[in-house]
Amino acid sequence: MKPGELPPYWKDACQDLARRDPVLAELIQNHPGEQLQGSGDAFRTLLNAVVGQQISVAAAQSIWQRLRARAPGTTPGEILGIDPAGLRETGLSRQKVLYVQGIARAFLTGEIDPHRWEQMPDEAVRSQLCALHGVGPWTADMTLIFFLHRPNILPLGDIGLINGAARLYGWDTSLSRPEQTAALKRLGETWHPWRTVATWYIWRDIDAEPVIY
Repeated sequence: MKPGELPPYWKDACQDLARRDPVLAELIQNHPGEQLQGSGDAFRTLLNAVVGQQISVAAAQSIWQRLRARAPGTTPGEILGIDPAGLRETGLSRQKVLYVQGIARAFLTGEIDPHRWEQMPDEAVRSQLCALHGVGPWTADMTLIFFLHRPNILPLGDIGLINGAARLYGWDTSLSRPEQTAALKRLGETWHPWRTVATWYIWRDIDAEPVIY
């Protein structure tokens, strides 16, 4: 899919979820004409997700802007053309510098070939991505959602999603994080096969602007 294109399942998914879930029905009504979008580039999506790991949205956006200033095309070659000190100057931690360099090499060598992903099931793509240093389940899920636009991804490691769902569905605030994650997993079972769409609308309710990786 090209950036800005509507995922082919989006309208059907919204109609189905709105019938089944009054919370999502209200969110869908509050954001007419909006839908999931990605950068359209697998490397850029993955790199952006790594940048955003375990930091605030604002901090991630700041680092991403500085990184884009140094590497306007955000290609693997550009990233490898910046020395570690230059990458650190964008705000990346030493560990993340190693991660983004390793990911860039994997794309350049063909170890990662996103053209093959279209024919691969979700778990196979996730497994391939998680074999890369610095890529865990959350980062892989961002790629499945924002690059491949897979319809049924539920990123259980996303704190924003957990907090948003807790507020919207009135979960007990005394629940521990594992209990909240378990509650999200149970709720996600009611969203099959459109968990990506439900996730996106909860994110959209949290953020002033749609998140794009």
